[in-house]
Amino acid sequence: MKTDTKVLKRLKTDHDRQRELLDKIADTSGDSEERRELFQQLTKELKSHAAAEEQAVYSEMLAEPEVSGETRHSVAEHHEIDEMLNDLAATDMDSPGWLQKFKQFDERYRHHINEEEDDHFPDFAEQIDDAMDKEMTQTFDNRKEVEREQAEVTPEKAENAKE
Repeated sequence: MKTDTKVLKRLKTDHDRQRELLDKIADTSGDSEERRELFQQLTKELKSHAAAEEQAVYSEMLAEPEVSGETRHSVAEHHEIDEMLNDLAATDMDSPGWLQKFKQFDERYRHHINEEEDDHFPDFAEQIDDAMDKEMTQTFDNRKEVEREQAEVTPEKAENAKE
């Protein structure tokens, strides 16, 4: 089995881009055009990445008993992160609560991707052979492109935003 896979490198590249977007958003203030634009970019990036990762990688890893538990854990975190992202989108960017929620989201998301990279990816790599890596990479790239076009900021209703 491979210890260095193209698909996992591709996921890591996405994670690095996402970290950069989080850093840029943290440097903004208020309901500015820059913050709105960066938040929309982040939302499209995260939603398309998660959908593509689940189809290309997680669907295969769920079938591998050695890593199915880690995979289920990551899928559950994707849902939690999506809910947090939608709640953040429903919160007024001018409010002090927005920045507080963003910091919590940032911390939670970074935990998720660090855990994937440090704990899950090495285990996944042991399950992926050359043919699987090629197929997973192609599936990931194709699905991410489609999902990115369809992804949108989908906030909870403002009245349902968590305090």
